[in-house]
Formats: sequence, structure tokens, C-alpha cells
Amino acid sequence: MSAPTSTSALQALTEWWQDMGVEVDSARIDALMRQLKPSQAPSNTHAKAATPSIKPMQRRSRAPKNWVTEAEKAAAAADSLDALKAAIEGFEGCPLKSSSENTVVFDGTQGADLMVIGEGPGAEEDRKGLPFIGKAGQLLDKMLAAINRSRTENTFITNVTYWRPPGNRNPEDEELDVCRPFVERMIVLGKPKLIIAAGGVPAKALLGKSDGIMRLRGTEHVFQTQDGTSIPLIPILHPAYLLRRPQDKSRAWRDLLLVEQRLKELA
Repeated sequence: MSAPTSTSALQALTEWWQDMGVEVDSARIDALMRQLKPSQAPSNTHAKAATPSIKPMQRRSRAPKNWVTEAEKAAAAADSLDALKAAIEGFEGCPLKSSSENTVVFDGTQGADLMVIGEGPGAEEDRKGLPFIGKAGQLLDKMLAAINRSRTENTFITNVTYWRPPGNRNPEDEELDVCRPFVERMIVLGKPKLIIAAGGVPAKALLGKSDGIMRLRGTEHVFQTQDGTSIPLIPILHPAYLLRRPQDKSRAWRDLLLVEQRLKELA
């Protein structure tokens, strides 16, 4: 970039530097003022008066916030599910929020012994602000009804991310990580006796495993809460997957029977 060629340009540049938080060397600025052409520089008798005093400024911090830490603080401060919902809705640290219409936190019965955790909102969920209400959600309701479960009576439903990924893609690790403190706090506050992980994304995220859903489903796993409590977790095929591959509904039915059996044993 070329050097300023007039005192007005130099002054404007100096003021812009100050606005940007750049530390200004006032002595150097004064020297540059005096080196300008006589026709452009102020006369010696008036130079001091015409040039405002430039005070050095501290450089502003440009370090980005650690949003995972911010999420941990906000989650820990919530003492109820409703307070946690408000904290998630006010959180600005997930990149997905800016492209979403609504924050989708939870639905169903607070304090239920069964918690269903899915991947994240789709288009219909994003529009209405509730999880699992599109076609996949309607199938989930039918699946739950088959084992005498309902979101209106005895099931709590949420996701591992609260904002819709563009194009319904899978959430990225960064997006999952920043939502994780809220997910864990929701489990601690909700106190379910058993968790269903609906699909590969929530199953892998909650269990910290890289295995696909076909390897994870069909068996019981354990989720460890922040306070050290162990909660049984059963991965199942996501209802959206079953809509595409109805031939795998028999696998889903076996998983639901396992859920039903374990809930009876845990009652």
C-alpha cells in the first residue's frame, strides 16, 4: 500500500487505525506530518495546533471465544429442563444457528423414564421448532406406540444438535462438540432410566465410538453421566432410514422389544 500523500489522508488513516484497535506511534505520525510537501503540510507556527494529539491505544483482543467452554458454563448454570432450553435458545456459539429458522430443543414428557435422542432437526422441525414431527417423526411415534410409549405420556425426545444443518447433511464434529455440554446436562436433569439413540450420528456421538449403526444396534451400551451415573443406551435405526429401507423394519422391531424389556426390568 502506498504512503499517504497529504496530512488529511494521514490523519484519516490514523483515525482508522485507532478505530481498529491498532497501537499508534504518535511521535512517528508527527514526523511524517513534517515530512510532507510544504504546500500540503501546515505552517510551522500552526502545525502543532492543527495536528491533534494522538494517544496510543491498547490493541484489542482478537482471540475468538471458546464456545465449548461457554456452552459448558451455560449448561451447568441451568437447574431445570426449562432453564436449559432457554440457555440453548440464547446460545450463539453453534455455526448452524445463523442458517436455521428455529432452535429445536425438546418435546415430550419431562421426567420420563425413556429419553429418545436423535440427530438434529430437519426442514419440518426447523419450521415448527419441535423435534421429530416430520415423516420420520410420525414413524417414530408409531414405533413408540408399539411398545406403549408416547411423547404425550411417558417419553422425552431431543437431539444431539439443536439447529438444522444445511441441506439436512450430517452435523460436523465442531457442531456436535459445541452442543455436547447441553446434551449431557439434559440427560442429567431429565434422569431417564434408559436412552434410545435414534440413528448412527447420536449413537456414535454419545458413546464416543466410530462403529456404524448396524454394528451398534441390537445390543445395550452404557452412557456415563457427568455425576457418574450409568444409564443404559440402546441404539436403533433412525426412522428416516426405515422410510427408505422398509425391509429393515424387522431389525427395528427387535430393538424396540429390547427397549420394552429393559424398561420393565428397570421399573
